[in-house]
Amino acid sequence: MRLLPPAPGGPRRGRPRHLPFCSLALLLLLSGCLGVSRVAAASRRPNVVLLLTDDQDEVLGGMYVPSALCCPSRASILTGKYPHNHGVVNNTLEGNCSSQSWQKIQEPNTFPAILRSMCGYQTFFAGKYLNEYGAPGAGGLEHVPLGWSYWYALEKNSKYYNYTLSINGKARKHGENYSVDYLTDVLANVSLDFLDYKSNSEPFFMMIATPAPHSPWTAAPQYQKSFQNVLAPRNKNFNIHGTNKHWLIRQAKTPMTNSSIQFLDNAFRKRWQTLLSVDDLVEKLIKRLEFTGELSNTYIFYTSDNGYHTGQFSLPIDKRQLYEFDIKVPLLVRGPGIKPNQTSKLLVANIDLGPTILDIAGYSLNKTQMDGMSLLPILKGASNLTWRSDILVEYQGEGRDATDPTCPSLSPGVSQCFPDCVCEDAYNNTYACVRTMSALWNLQYCEFDDQEVFVEVYNLTADPDQITNIAKSIDPELLGKMNYRLMMLQSCSGPTCRTPGVFDPRYRFDPRLMFSNHGSVRTQRFSKHLL
Repeated sequence: MRLLPPAPGGPRRGRPRHLPFCSLALLLLLSGCLGVSRVAAASRRPNVVLLLTDDQDEVLGGMYVPSALCCPSRASILTGKYPHNHGVVNNTLEGNCSSQSWQKIQEPNTFPAILRSMCGYQTFFAGKYLNEYGAPGAGGLEHVPLGWSYWYALEKNSKYYNYTLSINGKARKHGENYSVDYLTDVLANVSLDFLDYKSNSEPFFMMIATPAPHSPWTAAPQYQKSFQNVLAPRNKNFNIHGTNKHWLIRQAKTPMTNSSIQFLDNAFRKRWQTLLSVDDLVEKLIKRLEFTGELSNTYIFYTSDNGYHTGQFSLPIDKRQLYEFDIKVPLLVRGPGIKPNQTSKLLVANIDLGPTILDIAGYSLNKTQMDGMSLLPILKGASNLTWRSDILVEYQGEGRDATDPTCPSLSPGVSQCFPDCVCEDAYNNTYACVRTMSALWNLQYCEFDDQEVFVEVYNLTADPDQITNIAKSIDPELLGKMNYRLMMLQSCSGPTCRTPGVFDPRYRFDPRLMFSNHGSVRTQRFSKHLL
């Protein structure tokens, strides 16, 4: 998988180049200079391009997200903060997704706003922003967030046809004519236009957020027959009962019906088909940067907002869960000063993207309130680097006050239900996790905010598919340490989010950190069973 122009003869269509099949915690597929740098490009700070897909999982390697849902994760990318610090908890206005509060408090402090106001970058956005962007209660399509020089944003959630864009605050409707309306291609075209007409006197930042591979999985006509024999992965946790897991996982019907399996296999194929148009977008973008002489002075990041499952633990399709398939996403990077074909197993998260891009622009992380860390030393191969050993994952479940119309026999509080009454979310699918990776430990510790205060713990060295919950068999002393660490991370802010984890030799227990900034009732309730 490479973010490079294809070899002569055109791109290979055997599978999407964006779906890696290797076991790496962080992929850095990078290249040296591919073209002669022009004087103008060489004399200014580097350009940056961030390519963001929608719901693209990477269970075999990649980067972690602090929340396995679109809007909270995208808010973390933009702010460099964990959800408890930016306040976006789900995909609704009530959950702070593109709300007036978000616009007033967080948007002025996003990394693109800093790039524009403090670093003199031209900033370009095209695609899906936040799920409730454009809603009447959030200022409509007239609202253009602070910090963007050029704004081509999709109204609300991902679509491929029959959508509306905000073009610098003015609505433009699109229909269903492939040649002029297919959204991934439209994003490619406006991105190329920006590169043709932007100022050459300022560096630029581009964020291109595609609808693919989000539902409704509408592929371009030329790709709708691709991957006809491809099935969703049958890994060890496929179509098995989620024994000793939270009740929401246990309620899934095992084995799945033949119709459910056919449905998820078809969804998997269609997701791959939509990514072929993303391949085309990436190819066009890199060729244009190479043609203009700016590729050698441009960092390119490729990632997604959250993962996705297709049949794991008999859950048909969705995200939102605490497991690797929902919280890991691809991360590919190339740029100046980065050697080709590097890999790193250090623990990184999407809260690191903002700090990294600001570092590239020469702006100090110490001037921000961001929780993440700059990846630039990793990308440039720094030795003896001091790095984190754990991150926080947190999610607030969504449910309905009324009974789900798809499953009238179920009680209120569930959501995202399928016709066979397997539900993917609920009010008390609210959890927080410490994900730890160190020289000796590869561990995930999670607590649910429910009446059980349910705990799940996984040793991913011995159990990479997270089949066996070891919460009742693990050393109680270790369980207590993870509990304290979780409380601390749930209340962290800025530098305190970057303190050493329990398996770091520098770790020191300090109870003052547990409730230093956000010592909420929710945090205390999460941890009461071990105090």
